[in-house]
Amino acid sequence: MRIEISPAKQLKGGIQIPGDKSISHRGIIFGALAHGTTRLKNFLMANDCVSTIEIFRQLGISIDIQKDNTILVHGQGLQRLSTPQKLLEAGNSGTTARLLLGLLSGQNFDSTLTGDESLCNRPMDRVTIPLRQMGASFDTGSKGDFLPITVKAKKSDYLKAIDYTLPVASAQVKSSIILASLYADNSSTIRQPTLSRNHTEIMLETFGGNIQVDDDNTITVHPLPYLYAQDLIIPGDISSAAYFITAALLVPKSEILLQNVGVNPTRSGILEVYKHMGAEIEIERIDQGSMEPSADIVVRTSSLKGTIIEGDLIPRLIDELPIIALAATQAKGTTIIRDAEELKVKESNRIDSTVNILKSFGADVQATSDGMIIQGPTPLFGTSIKPGSDHRLVMMAAIGGLIAEGTTIIEDAQWADISYPNFFKEIEKLRC
Repeated sequence: MRIEISPAKQLKGGIQIPGDKSISHRGIIFGALAHGTTRLKNFLMANDCVSTIEIFRQLGISIDIQKDNTILVHGQGLQRLSTPQKLLEAGNSGTTARLLLGLLSGQNFDSTLTGDESLCNRPMDRVTIPLRQMGASFDTGSKGDFLPITVKAKKSDYLKAIDYTLPVASAQVKSSIILASLYADNSSTIRQPTLSRNHTEIMLETFGGNIQVDDDNTITVHPLPYLYAQDLIIPGDISSAAYFITAALLVPKSEILLQNVGVNPTRSGILEVYKHMGAEIEIERIDQGSMEPSADIVVRTSSLKGTIIEGDLIPRLIDELPIIALAATQAKGTTIIRDAEELKVKESNRIDSTVNILKSFGADVQATSDGMIIQGPTPLFGTSIKPGSDHRLVMMAAIGGLIAEGTTIIEDAQWADISYPNFFKEIEKLRC
């Protein structure tokens, strides 16, 4: 799909951000492993999450899709998944693939997990290395630990408990190990170098699991025989909200309201960065009563200044770094992003891809081994962009088009549907 984006004179109004992708995935997973029916409200009906639904249907779980983005997951318990009759297709979803490698390692049947061309070129060794230490066995192709991967039935009644130190802070890796630990012979310990998004820990506890997180970011998982179904309301995805937050900051005379956005502290690093850069952002109606905190966010056009983004902050905004880089092109001074090597193993090498897209707009940006250096403010000019299958780069390019002089053409724009099916309609809704 080819989209043309023209500059916006002003953005006004309010939108309801769709459900959080990370939480939606995990709601399906834990709902399937629980006893009883789990109800997930405000579920993200986007391609990645649909891939997770279809995989669990193949594993014998009945899942009903109701109106208003409500999902019913009829759980069978930890030990009642069924042998799939064909390949398990994760599509473009790295979260689905990496978390399921952990879960499937604890089963009594073989299963083969695959994905689209992009996903099959993304490394899985970050999860297969610790899983092998737990006794998991995988059949891989000549390339090594890349999809498709066959997960072999576990060789004994239980996987082995593990004490594992993560080389880098990664929510996908720790979540994969946590899921495998539910099938271990004893308590497992996962040591994080710094805090990363903690949706798996919160959800496991919500479903009745026994998990501890200490002040030094050490996680201990104690296997239990049962999890129990829940009714959950999924907040809006702050990673999706990030595009509209940035648009409102950069487009002149703008003011928008984003409703029911998740503000989990392990995900809200972008708000801290933007406030430090001088952004006019207000957090209203904070709701701490549900599983995950949420709030309304009001954003107004602001004059930004450069900053340094590094260290412990990086895992709390890893998916938002491309759109932050766009904002930095309009900030006064130098912005430096470092310690972000994780960007290289996303849907694309997001360091190089982000830099190439911003340069095509005319930005002054330089890639480094672990991030980028951006000088601003610089005028941007309409361009033609082929961001490939990376949904976050498609949406970043679209926001760039709102502030660039002239028309911006985005090829393969349909990839935005991975996480935000109505993204382009929402842009037009806010134009004045």
